[in-house]
Amino acid sequence: MLEEIFPGFSLMQIAISGLLFMWAGFVRSGLGFGGAALGLPFMLLVYDQPLYWLPIIGTHLLFFSALTLRTRLNHVDWAYLKSSLYYIIPPALIGVFGLVSLPNLWIVTFIYAITMFYALIWLLNKAIHSESVWIDKFLLVFGGYVAGTSLTGAPLMVAVYVRKIARSQLRNTLFVLWFILVAIKMTAFSALDVDLQTLAALALLPVAGVGHYIGLKTHDMILQKDVLFKRVIGGMLLVVSGLALWNLYD
Repeated sequence: MLEEIFPGFSLMQIAISGLLFMWAGFVRSGLGFGGAALGLPFMLLVYDQPLYWLPIIGTHLLFFSALTLRTRLNHVDWAYLKSSLYYIIPPALIGVFGLVSLPNLWIVTFIYAITMFYALIWLLNKAIHSESVWIDKFLLVFGGYVAGTSLTGAPLMVAVYVRKIARSQLRNTLFVLWFILVAIKMTAFSALDVDLQTLAALALLPVAGVGHYIGLKTHDMILQKDVLFKRVIGGMLLVVSGLALWNLYD
């Protein structure tokens, strides 16, 4: 049965995939962002095809975003969200078409390169920061493009949102943003005949749900230890991405 849902995967690969989606669910609800950015680099070590993993991640994002937002839509900064989407959506669409058309090696290299950038920032306890309207626009545009190619553009866009949106509305507004971006991405996938890996997404949903629940319960604790959490994760991602790039071009 599992071999039919995950063709070509060994039982070990399936088990590791389950743990990674539990991790992604935990990060997504615990931090409010970053499930793909902190999960996809590890998933690519199991199977190095972003177009396999991204539809599964997208399905989970749609499900859990809708679940989280069903009673919280009145705690969203709709005005800023709407104004920012003009800068985010067009490059996101370009990113989706790049994901589908560019060589897999280029996409995997790009994902690990942007992951190393995030890892260094977190490891050194630095922040992506802007005091300029033009830098804000650049971060939104580039973040949209990265989200279109790999769903890992969250830290770039969060750097702008965290300054523009009240803390009480930030996480819910980000969940609406992820829902919109992923809905566009999944629609584009369908239009381009990309396999959405529906059975695999459904099979992995329960373990992602466990991670999501743990993340919700530990959200406040994670925020209190935000620096330590990001430094540990930054170190892990730096090692993983560095080794992966070495193997790609060795």
